[in-house]
Amino acid sequence: MQPVFIIAEAGVNHNGDLELAKQLVDVAAEAGADAVKFQTFKAENLVCQNAPKAAYQQQTTAAKESQFTMIKKLELDLSAHQLLLTHCLNRGIQFLSSPFDLESIDLLLGLGIEIFKIPSGEITNLPYLRKIGSLNKKVILSTGMSTMKEIEAAIQVLFTAGLKKAQLTILHCNTEYPTSMADVNLRAMQTLADNFDIKVGYSDHTLGIEIPIAAVALGAKVIEKHITLDNNLPGPDHRASLEPQELVEMISAIRNLEQAMGNGIKKPTLSEMKNRPIARKSIVARRQIKQGELFSNDNLTVKRPATGISPMEWDRVVGTPASKDFQGDEAIIL
Repeated sequence: MQPVFIIAEAGVNHNGDLELAKQLVDVAAEAGADAVKFQTFKAENLVCQNAPKAAYQQQTTAAKESQFTMIKKLELDLSAHQLLLTHCLNRGIQFLSSPFDLESIDLLLGLGIEIFKIPSGEITNLPYLRKIGSLNKKVILSTGMSTMKEIEAAIQVLFTAGLKKAQLTILHCNTEYPTSMADVNLRAMQTLADNFDIKVGYSDHTLGIEIPIAAVALGAKVIEKHITLDNNLPGPDHRASLEPQELVEMISAIRNLEQAMGNGIKKPTLSEMKNRPIARKSIVARRQIKQGELFSNDNLTVKRPATGISPMEWDRVVGTPASKDFQGDEAIIL
């Protein structure tokens, strides 16, 4: 079975500081993530000058600051992308970034990115979807805030533009930071799989690590989770992100769970076969039985170990004459 692809979402938690961004790469690599993902955008192409901030952004950033001003400080230019890409190669982890505009798609394409992650906010962006669908690259599509019709329409745009079904993974997602447990609706991930017959995963914004682990148990092929060096750092997403040790714990739990899921075939494992004689039982003499005496419900019982006749043979044994004298607790032989 293909291992779950785990994306450590650095996002904008670098706060515009390249050294902090590199530290986030280090955290992701050391925890064992498959990829670390940033965000690629030009503020001028992403938001209008007077665009309001989301409620959670108002709580975690300067109240009077516009979304444009907030976003502008978090841009990574081409040089920063190149340096982070090189750093990822040196650390043995895949570099990813979500483009938020057409120019940013070109920037990432020029860097040789092989997986394009479409953020939830772009799922209704027709020109954007057409461009990504035409690239012949793997695509991961987040579906936060979306209806089934919107998801279906986005998938159709991608396919019409040239994307192949095998290249697409859809992520269930709730776009609230942090997401309350009541709003997770993890079964919706299975609904996506059932309706579209496409690989599914989960992009998590809850606090803690249990929901991504549960998503893997339900069939997620991709897990995405925000990371930070410190939840108390200034910036819009730090509070809904995992600190380094939490990331280690989440990835360890997912890898353990992958092993535990097994192949679905119900049969005794090699490790438990040695316990069968100890835990199971045999037909034994309840008391002393003389040779020729008929075995009966009165003179037989069932006890450990399972070194004699199985209790499933009880009806075959009862009524048979004893072939020899048996002492109490002695295993019956015919």
